[in-house]
Amino acid sequence: RWLEAQDFEAGDECILRRTISADGRSRASINGSPANLGQLRDLGSRLIDIHGQHEHQSLMQRDAQRALLDEFAGDETLLQATREAWQGWQLARKAWQRVSEQQGARDERLDLLRYQVNELEQAEVDSLDWEALTAEHDRLANATRLGSGAAEACTRLYEADELSAYSLLSQERQRLEELQALDPELAEPAELLEQARILVQEAADSLRRYADGIEHDPARLAWLEERMGLLTGLARKHHCEPGDLPAVLERLRAELDELEAPGQDLESLAEAARAAEQNWRRQAMALHEARHAAGQQLAAGVTEAMQKLGMEGGRFEVAVALDEQAAGPAGTDRVDFLVSANPGQPLRPLAKVASGGELARISLAIQMLTAGRLTLPTLIFDEVDSGIGGGVAEIVGQHLARLGEQRQVLCVTHLPQVASQAHHHFRVVKEREADRTGTRLEVLDEEGRVQEIARMLGGVEITEQTLGHAREMLDRGYQSRA
Repeated sequence: RWLEAQDFEAGDECILRRTISADGRSRASINGSPANLGQLRDLGSRLIDIHGQHEHQSLMQRDAQRALLDEFAGDETLLQATREAWQGWQLARKAWQRVSEQQGARDERLDLLRYQVNELEQAEVDSLDWEALTAEHDRLANATRLGSGAAEACTRLYEADELSAYSLLSQERQRLEELQALDPELAEPAELLEQARILVQEAADSLRRYADGIEHDPARLAWLEERMGLLTGLARKHHCEPGDLPAVLERLRAELDELEAPGQDLESLAEAARAAEQNWRRQAMALHEARHAAGQQLAAGVTEAMQKLGMEGGRFEVAVALDEQAAGPAGTDRVDFLVSANPGQPLRPLAKVASGGELARISLAIQMLTAGRLTLPTLIFDEVDSGIGGGVAEIVGQHLARLGEQRQVLCVTHLPQVASQAHHHFRVVKEREADRTGTRLEVLDEEGRVQEIARMLGGVEITEQTLGHAREMLDRGYQSRA
């Protein structure tokens, strides 16, 4: 639907492409058709969700914990309703505050507005055309100069007997007409001179009419200067240009009408603010209950995942508590992720008890659980397995493989235990040619996968034993997906 609404070709495949040239220029396309970066970003957010390797660091922040819980709950409608209810309450509260504050200074403001509106109306700024006014003033102030200049130009062009441009053009045209009998090629310049002669005559006629029509009206000029002085003073008073005075008058009238209208009932505004607050609190409470339910599900899922990720006996809980200090567009909830990494240990805030490796595993469990609930067709995991290894890494790979059966999953990893679980394997190769370095994505076949897994396992020298281990890992991957 998005592709059709944006006039892009829709088919079984959707290809987003962005090319950045060496000079820094960027080109984007969607299914081969040119697109802007905004369209690329919008469509990408609808198709792809990215989980990065450092996301576990944000787990120590309460806002991030609440955002993760909301993402897991997936109830965007309830979140949006709470945000809108908060905005409605803030608008109603500000309206009450504004009127409450204005009421004391209302009469004083009314007196000032009436004076300013009356002053501008007396100056007749409604019909003001400042550009026309200044143009007329310039003509009258320079009437003598304009008239004499036009008359002098007319004389030189036409009225100066044999020395005028018209006379000179006529003489040369006549001479060329005489020579034309000797060489017909002179006909064209002779015709051009005739056209120039006609244009000079027309210009001279226009200049004469202009010079004769120039007005010398000292009284009108004095009136214009007085009016422009008045308008300039008013503009200075209102901190604007003279041409903007009509808009200033319109704005002042609107404010005056608003204040002169039947006064807004302060109590009704207060009641509206109270009703808006109650609506927000209802939405916030519904969101709180949804978060509480989602928190229990997330806690159960993460606790189960911890047992498989090398944290046997560990527990994970999500505490969702009402807290007025947290009141805002996202409700009134304070969300805390609590963990007990080992049996018998009490639940404590995640940031205080989890080591880096434990934090990475818990983060990975949350990301996989959250991703499993998303409806986006493509998920990207960028080295989310950092900080783990051994059998735990193999279990992570199995989880990602199962997730890949439901949607497209791309995983960037350096762990052979994870790579061996994949349905397909790509290798990123850096190449250097002359003075340029490039990166290439290479699709691996079956033997290529064995070689790459062995390289990830064995380092510089790949032995038959390493290759055998790689084949064994790939076989286990096939079996776990069977």
